[in-house]
Amino acid sequence: MSDLEALMWTLESDPHLSSNFANITFLDQAPDLGILRRRLWRASRLIPRLRRRVEPGVGLLSPVWVDDPDFDIDHHIRHLRLPEGSTDADACALASQLELTPFDGRHPLWEFTVIDGLPGGRAAMVQKMHHTITDGEGGIKMSLEFIDFERNPPEPEPVDDGPPPVPRPPLALDLAASLTRTVGSAARQVQERVGSAVDHVLHPTRLAAVLGELPGESADTVRSIIRQFGVTGTHLSPLWTERSLQRSLNVFDVSLADVHDAAHALGGSVNDLFVAAAAGGAGAYHRHRGLPVEELRMSMPVSTRSGGDGGGNSFTPTRVVVPVGADPLARFAEIHERLVVTKSERSMGLFASLAGAGKLVPRPALVRLARQQVMTVDFTTSNLRAAPIDLFIGGALMLGNYPLGPLMGTAWNLTTMSYRGNLNLGLHVDAAAVQDPDELASAIQASFAELISLAG
Repeated sequence: MSDLEALMWTLESDPHLSSNFANITFLDQAPDLGILRRRLWRASRLIPRLRRRVEPGVGLLSPVWVDDPDFDIDHHIRHLRLPEGSTDADACALASQLELTPFDGRHPLWEFTVIDGLPGGRAAMVQKMHHTITDGEGGIKMSLEFIDFERNPPEPEPVDDGPPPVPRPPLALDLAASLTRTVGSAARQVQERVGSAVDHVLHPTRLAAVLGELPGESADTVRSIIRQFGVTGTHLSPLWTERSLQRSLNVFDVSLADVHDAAHALGGSVNDLFVAAAAGGAGAYHRHRGLPVEELRMSMPVSTRSGGDGGGNSFTPTRVVVPVGADPLARFAEIHERLVVTKSERSMGLFASLAGAGKLVPRPALVRLARQQVMTVDFTTSNLRAAPIDLFIGGALMLGNYPLGPLMGTAWNLTTMSYRGNLNLGLHVDAAAVQDPDELASAIQASFAELISLAG
């Protein structure tokens, strides 16, 4: 695992910091399970992590991916049928439950669940994956192994299954254990010093003294690191204060062409308008409940991916305080400026190193620090590009594809995936934090409409 992936894996000991993510895909008919099974088996040969499980690291060593000698594709494909009279909302409720269920670490960390029984003969499929396998953008690339561009395509070229995986030899474990014993004492000293350094740097008075002694460029870099990874205090919302393991999911669509034209007319990007709509809905929700706020803190992953097959993770998490006021023009303009600054943070290129340093911090302290940091965030957004054309799974047309982004201790996650001329939006909510998820979803939709109308 990379240092970032190892960090996400370590934080799993706190279920509030789970990095599972999923999609619910609505289909015009039930997919052919035989075709789906063959395509996913083929994908498991071409994308190694789909056929591997995690073996925890020893001491300071990162967890590793090892071939599962008992890999069974049927363990990863489920088939459920909703009761008579069920709706899309029932499918979304089931998807949020499936996303929350922990993976069995004895097997590769992914599963697909086909859901029958929707009105009009339609179906849905929940695709769930652990974040250590890949990120959202990587997941889209991986999906090309089981998604088709026509309803009845020819079978793809076969792949060689090859010999059974060879278990890792015991010698490797012996070497790992020996290495751990050798460096154990030194590692404990390093951990103690790192823990002390973290306390030192996060103390405001000591931090000011440290910054005052640094040259300009180095001080700017340290300030950037603190802005992103050393925020003190707590979330800014007076409403979204509770956290739980209760989830709900709302899905809706917005015209991509309308968003693109409005963003261009307002002098920004599709992502600027997407964030401005999310922030506008959040502000309206607070005003409606008599507790107006001027700003909230948002988390947003920034992709650093440059290519490849989609495996692994290539992103940097960022945090930014965004305005949530009622004036849509002022809100859009300010968010545009703040996102430009956030994406150019000096700390962006240092995140991998900071994640690696996490291995030097005792796990309980690391989890506690991560929990403190995510509790400074009110909500999360993520913007993913998919396909502008019709796509098919097992002979079924994809009608919409809605993400369930990981909450990671925040009140809600709004992730959008563009498909067939629409933004498919998934609002994944901690139901203890947000009292009325339907109201929040409606407020965000109204905020989109208001911003789009400005360009009319």
